Amino acid sequence: MPLLPSSLIRILVCSCLFAISTRGVTLEQIDGSPNLTPEHFASFFRSFAFRFHAEIQSSETFLATESGDCDDYAILASNVLHHHGYSPRLIAIRMPQIVHVVCYIPETNSYLDYNLRARSTGLVECRPEIAEIARSVARSYGAKWSSASEFTFQDGAKRLVETVVEGRQKQLASNGH
Repeated sequence: MPLLPSSLIRILVCSCLFAISTRGVTLEQIDGSPNLTPEHFASFFRSFAFRFHAEIQSSETFLATESGDCDDYAILASNVLHHHGYSPRLIAIRMPQIVHVVCYIPETNSYLDYNLRARSTGLVECRPEIAEIARSVARSYGAKWSSASEFTFQDGAKRLVETVVEGRQKQLASNGH
């Protein structure tokens, strides 16, 4: 079997190393970004694929596989942006046959939506009320919303903060808040 010239071998090795080193992004790279903004956060996910999971993936799995769903993205956004001084709010919107989760950022009066991660900024402007966020998300689906809840996610557990039901003026709050 003939041997490859050393220059060709070097090119192949460098190409393989470059392909491996550019695969995926790590939590450390995102979290270590100086002056991280919600727009910059969204830019890391433009090429990620949608893949539904019944359970929330770990941040490491979501980033390594470059695929996941809305709650994986929103929860990671909430954790990272909170660390960078923002006050993110996780909002779950219930519509017929789907629940969609977004991360609302009060400082920018907008929310991060995994479905819209490839948009220019990755943000959707919206007022801060849960019902307004629900209306905006439902509009993007061409659907009606039935209820929406703000929740937290810590140590693998969701904790309800507040729920709004469409058509009702009263908001339902958890006993803990």
